[in-house]
Amino acid sequence: MASNGNAKAQTNGQPAAAAPRREKPPQPTPDDKYTGHRDDAIHHSVLKGRSGYASLRDRFTNAGKQNSASCSPQSTNTSSLPHSHYTLPNLTQARISDSRSLSTSFSPRLRPLARSPSRAPTSTRIRPDHTSRRNFIVNTTDIHYADTAFNFDKRDELGMRGLLPPVQETMAQQVLRCMTQLRGKKTSLGKYVYLSQLRNTNVRLFYACLLSHTEECLPLIYTPVVGEACQRFSEIYRRPEGLTISLEDKGNVAAVVDNWPVPAGSPRIAVVTDGSRILGLGDLGWGGLGIAIGKLSLYIAAAGIHPRATIPIVLDMGTNTQKYLDDPLYLGLRRKRPVTSEEFYSFTDEVMSALHAKFPNLIIQFEDFSTDNAFGTLDRYKNQYPHFNDDIQGTGCVILGGFARAARMSSEASGRPLHDQRILFFGAGSAGVGVAKQLLAFFRIQGLSEEEARDRIWLVDSKGLVTKDRGDKLPAHKVYFAREDNQGNQYKALIDVVEYVKPTALIGLSTVPDTFDETVLRKMADLNKSPIVFPLSNPSSLSECSFEQAVKYTNGKVIFAAGSPFPDAEWEGKTLKPGQGNNLYVFPGIGLAGSLCKVSRITDEMITEAALALADALNDEEKAQNLVYPSLKRVREVSRDVATRVIMKANEQKVSRDGGYTASMPEDELREWVQGEMWSPNYDTYTA
Repeated sequence: MASNGNAKAQTNGQPAAAAPRREKPPQPTPDDKYTGHRDDAIHHSVLKGRSGYASLRDRFTNAGKQNSASCSPQSTNTSSLPHSHYTLPNLTQARISDSRSLSTSFSPRLRPLARSPSRAPTSTRIRPDHTSRRNFIVNTTDIHYADTAFNFDKRDELGMRGLLPPVQETMAQQVLRCMTQLRGKKTSLGKYVYLSQLRNTNVRLFYACLLSHTEECLPLIYTPVVGEACQRFSEIYRRPEGLTISLEDKGNVAAVVDNWPVPAGSPRIAVVTDGSRILGLGDLGWGGLGIAIGKLSLYIAAAGIHPRATIPIVLDMGTNTQKYLDDPLYLGLRRKRPVTSEEFYSFTDEVMSALHAKFPNLIIQFEDFSTDNAFGTLDRYKNQYPHFNDDIQGTGCVILGGFARAARMSSEASGRPLHDQRILFFGAGSAGVGVAKQLLAFFRIQGLSEEEARDRIWLVDSKGLVTKDRGDKLPAHKVYFAREDNQGNQYKALIDVVEYVKPTALIGLSTVPDTFDETVLRKMADLNKSPIVFPLSNPSSLSECSFEQAVKYTNGKVIFAAGSPFPDAEWEGKTLKPGQGNNLYVFPGIGLAGSLCKVSRITDEMITEAALALADALNDEEKAQNLVYPSLKRVREVSRDVATRVIMKANEQKVSRDGGYTASMPEDELREWVQGEMWSPNYDTYTA
């Protein structure tokens, strides 16, 4: 509250106690806020103190000498090079900037050659000569690079006049050109490669395209196209991206982490995969790095995480897929994966320790680990580090949010109480069981006990209905939901299970395409006025059914959401829109919340709160269209609302480490503050 001048309030003649003031935490440095000087690459050196690296002043002082020397055929003898001489990469990849200008991709660091102590630079002001400016110009990976949007004063300052077209464009004009070029690509993979190159050359323009054409670009940078990209990741490799920590680095992981070229404390979110179960495509080894890169692109676009604050990480432990081991282009370790869990966890323990020693507030999202290791890592580090598993918790969260909305719609149509929903899961891997556990929260909110909630859920795996007396040894993660009320009967075919269970909702996480066939869908329509059908397997080629099939075989009655995008469908003159249960609705908000209030851990209650926030996020127009999820066009708004609610829950559970700063804010004020902390790809003032 603002004070009224210097007046002091009086109570019975005595000064009133001053209202408690909310103390702000220590103000972040420019590295934390990512709002350093526009020309920090020229005017600052953050590499000072790093052994083996010259100051930026040294680089600029000697860049001209180096380039002059390199133009001569006689200049190949490195012993005659001037002091502080550095070998520069090819000009198309040159990066004369501090380490803060690196985003999720980076060029190799400058490597020192011979250094002579005979003479030190005398200039106290870093003033690049023409040649060094020319090297700086082509640093298109710098976060502030604007290409044709640079104004002419900035072009003159950087020596760029004549090296760019003589027209200054707006970002909207640049987006138009990029989308025109993108649409000219003939294949989805070609479009993926184009967008990847754009991200690595003009990061702000890439995210401007993504945010202004979300529904068109999202399937190209993530599911379904990212699946093919990961399968062919070594083939389409262009430049270093992300951080690879391999088994060969065991014992030296801390040194590998230390090589990540950003200041300590800057990264906020890391996506970590071992490539062992990428989407529904199996063990892709090192190619799984594409999933981590794609996921972090979504964090940046949807939650406004700064590009410099993200680390895509692949733990390369080899691959059991023989075609990659035989492929001459494969870039990962050519060995089989560890056989024992001891070897696996010995390595991941070292990785987690090294990451959090370097970046204490880092939020880690585990992605696409094999089922046993997905549950194992989630449980092993639950109380040690702030992390979550998107396949288990993220998928469960977004489906809980969508199911809460769908159940209300179904109950309104049928008159069936919400607590009387019956859910059948087709697919009992880590994602299926994770979603099932998350949906227990829905029934507990309706007042059921945990045992009563569990009795509302059935699982089907490759052997049929999961029961305790089926005769096979069940994996640990399936035992909790194994049925005991089947009276000795076993059901293998899905249609037989549907007839036995009589579900109100059918959820697919099997990665077995077309298993929700005409017979199954018609039976669901016979059992329910508004059947809930969620074929969630990714990519779309592995979906249990299409939206068109679901509409056709349920006579237009279906409440539908899929894991991948599907086109609209026509029914009796109406255009029906499918829902997409995309984890994008929740994981960016969860990560944003965790990073903003510096949580010590991410609790189950925080995940549930994110789901409930998602269910409340639909606006009136979306509700009128009977949508299950909000429009992806509003994903940043949804992420803001999810983050706000998750921060409130973190404060309630006392796992926030921001000194009580966010705890003292009312919800509306907190939401506004979260909005203000979200990075935007708009160009800065030097383009005006």
